[in-house]
Amino acid sequence: MLQHQFPSVQANAAAYLQHLCFGDNKVKMEVCRLGGIKHLVDLLDHRVLEVQKNACGALRNLVFGKSTDENKIAMKNVGGIPALLRLLRKSVDAEVRELVTGVLWNLSSCDAVKMTIIRDALSTLTNTVIVPHSGWNNSSFDDDHKIKFQTSLVLRNTTGCLRNLSSAGEEARKQMRSCEGLVDSLLYVIHTCVNTSDYDSKTVENCVCTLRNLSYRLELEVPQARLLGLNELDDLLGKESPSKDSEPSCWGKKKKKKKRTPQEDQWDGVGPIPGLSKSPKGVEMLWHPSVVKPYLTLLAESSNPATLEGSAGSLQNLSAGNWKFAAYIRAAVRKEKGLPILVELLRMDNDRVVSSVATALRNMALDVRNKELIGKYAMRDLVNRLPGGSGPSVLSDETMAAICCALHEVTSKNMENAKALADSGGIEKLVNITKGRGDRSSLKVVKAAAQVLNTLWQYRDLRSIYKKDGWNQNHFITPVSTLERDRFKSHPSLSTTNQQMSPIIQSGSSKPSPIYISSYSSPAREQNRRLQHQQLYYSQDDSHRKNFDAYRLYLQSPHSYEDPYFDDRVHFPASTDYSTQYGLKSTTNYVDFYSTKRPSYRAEQYPGSPDSWV
Repeated sequence: MLQHQFPSVQANAAAYLQHLCFGDNKVKMEVCRLGGIKHLVDLLDHRVLEVQKNACGALRNLVFGKSTDENKIAMKNVGGIPALLRLLRKSVDAEVRELVTGVLWNLSSCDAVKMTIIRDALSTLTNTVIVPHSGWNNSSFDDDHKIKFQTSLVLRNTTGCLRNLSSAGEEARKQMRSCEGLVDSLLYVIHTCVNTSDYDSKTVENCVCTLRNLSYRLELEVPQARLLGLNELDDLLGKESPSKDSEPSCWGKKKKKKKRTPQEDQWDGVGPIPGLSKSPKGVEMLWHPSVVKPYLTLLAESSNPATLEGSAGSLQNLSAGNWKFAAYIRAAVRKEKGLPILVELLRMDNDRVVSSVATALRNMALDVRNKELIGKYAMRDLVNRLPGGSGPSVLSDETMAAICCALHEVTSKNMENAKALADSGGIEKLVNITKGRGDRSSLKVVKAAAQVLNTLWQYRDLRSIYKKDGWNQNHFITPVSTLERDRFKSHPSLSTTNQQMSPIIQSGSSKPSPIYISSYSSPAREQNRRLQHQQLYYSQDDSHRKNFDAYRLYLQSPHSYEDPYFDDRVHFPASTDYSTQYGLKSTTNYVDFYSTKRPSYRAEQYPGSPDSWV
């Protein structure tokens, strides 16, 4: 009937197939087996609007769900993506455009299809949807249009598609960063939503999560970023890097003093940035310190956990390592009073948000001034999230390791912070972790906690204080051999090699590039596991995972922010319920994990001297 000579018959056949496919994976597989996907794709070029709509609706259901990857690949193989793009370009009907972008959003969740969409559709989606709907290049984009675009389903669907594509690996990130107008428009959408107090929409969430993924490994993957230098801030970080400008002597190599201009690489978050007089554009906007303010506003005002995690993750990625713009980002966060906003989120009862925030704080502490401030004002919050307190629910091993990473960085080379950790009751909690008291932690958490204790023991002046509190050297020093032995008691089948990997749960792997391994301690895996239906976060099951050194982590790999799909039941005209005839199921798009509005937390609510947190 899809091949019938009468358009009305074709439209009804497509609509009924959409109806039959709703929630029935067996029917979806049967339609694919009988060649129905090819016939429906052919109907996308039909001259009758109703046929186009119903064909789109049927295809959207056929490629809905995590178990329909075969259908998605079949649609790709019969030219479904070019056919959708032809329809998107020529159609002026809003409903058709929503349906087309909905099909693309569902298709983009399949790893085998992502790069095809990027190659064939990225430019079209950017130029026909993202740029015009965002209003980035439209000087007459008034407030009415701004309100309107926030409810645009076409923009929401397309940003959801881009969010999935941005998790497809290095090549995908490179192509998306270089796509003209894409980064500018995504940031413009966020700026506009922040200015109109729209912090919790799905569109904002999609944009933030896409930008988080595009902010990953910038200094290694973007040529312009590499030219700005990776190791120009060694003195700022208190590190010494090998240099060609060194003279050999009997005492080893003697380093020549470098001549530096007074302003070179010295930016403390105030005033103009050295070497950056012009306004950033395109990919440069990803790492320019001006990007810090909208992220912090979302962190302070949003009550959408995925948006909070994405914003914290963006700052986490941008502040990692010793690239000079990472140092600028750390200074900008301090200048914009972002540290207390991050610290406040440690108290949130959401595991993934706390994990991103803790790792972001760890990276912020690479800045000496930030380290002092975090130690002075945030130590108690960090310690409170360790097991054994009266805080919110128990956190995952990933998050516990991230908190230990932050504590290790904050107490390294800062005796005052080490004393503050002792005064906050942190030693008892860390010792309980390493000695296996209470709930037994994973080896990853035990090793992270052991390194914090090891660092604390290095401060000889504090040992008398420790001893007064009843601690001795055995509490602080846990031999690695003991850790390994305990590990094999509970996991005798584990490999003896200590593999390092990203803490994100992932299903596939690809070898990291050599330049990445040489720059960071924790090589990440590119392929990311898709989310379950109606679930915004990864499951925390780590039974199949290998061990890694959590405390050596600089940044996490981007999340594969898969989205719940569209799956619609058709209501025929005879029905009295027209409201959802071609609409979306309200229950499949956003799961409200955090329904109450989170109160606004501003820096001035925090006690301290006038320069607190700055």
